[in-house]
Amino acid sequence: MNKADGQDTADRLCAIVANSLDTPAKTQDLARQAYQSRTQFHRLFRIVVEETPAAMRRRLLLERAAFQLGHTGMSVTDIALDANYGSLEAFIRAFRKAFRASPSIYRRMRDPHFHLPASNKIHFFAPGSSTKGGKDMDLFDRFAGNDSWHTRRLLEYAGTLTEEQLDRPLPTVVELLPWRESNKTLRQLLENIIFTKEVWTAALSGADMDMDGPPKSQRSPQALLRRLEKTDAELHRILGDIRNRTGWDDTFVDALCEPAETFTYGGIFAHIMTFNAHRRLMALDALRQLGVQTEGFGDPMEYEETVAPWNQRVALKMPSENTLADSKVPAKPQPSGSISAGRLR
Repeated sequence: MNKADGQDTADRLCAIVANSLDTPAKTQDLARQAYQSRTQFHRLFRIVVEETPAAMRRRLLLERAAFQLGHTGMSVTDIALDANYGSLEAFIRAFRKAFRASPSIYRRMRDPHFHLPASNKIHFFAPGSSTKGGKDMDLFDRFAGNDSWHTRRLLEYAGTLTEEQLDRPLPTVVELLPWRESNKTLRQLLENIIFTKEVWTAALSGADMDMDGPPKSQRSPQALLRRLEKTDAELHRILGDIRNRTGWDDTFVDALCEPAETFTYGGIFAHIMTFNAHRRLMALDALRQLGVQTEGFGDPMEYEETVAPWNQRVALKMPSENTLADSKVPAKPQPSGSISAGRLR
């Protein structure tokens, strides 16, 4: 088989798989379309495409699902069914394994990249998309995405601790902020991260807000995770719209202030990211002081590597069940960083 014939064969076999995404086709069904036995089809496909037909089909379905999460309003359940998964749970497991993030987190990050690694460079392309699979992440994606991603990791780690550990006074408290907020325990640190986003979301949307905060029953790591999901969905929607119309220098009136004050949207976004970064690093240190074996330092480059599976660099692992189960073991000395020192400036 010469090179031209091989390419023609590869194109023809790939088209059979690509055109099957809307049907629950099995390998033998695809083989019949190629007028071959299942064994012949599988062997030839693997030779000329460098991937099995089943693996390629699963990958394309997940890439399409990622595109739908980032670019449509379809529910996760409908996307799971569209990807031919028999249950929502099975789809979530497969998606998390492929993209290193759950479908809900992936959608909240509004990450436009949806191609998984493939040596044959064959990917799902949505109508109207470019051959590169959409535009690159901009600074808003990186800062907002990293803040949400790292906060979720901190809350997942905190979920392994006891009530006493969450409320244990920290041996070192750094008070740098020009306003009063209590950061004397890990629970208070985590609450301040979420509450800050809730307050500004309310200010931006014109909603009412109880400035005393929610009751303690809403301050467990699990409850904080739910609050984070809710406020991030609205905050990212508002700020994403501002980004899309390049309205960072536009102003709005914050009616929650007494008296009301005027701010720019860009200033508010920078404010949230700056001070929540300070709180997140304090919370990360508090977790380590409490004996939790954490990974990484909350660096945006760690976030970018973790949510960018098309990137061939080794990504940081998400907190695994084993890591969380062993989190009460005293932490080992931390390495200099998950990203090589030579890459830091």
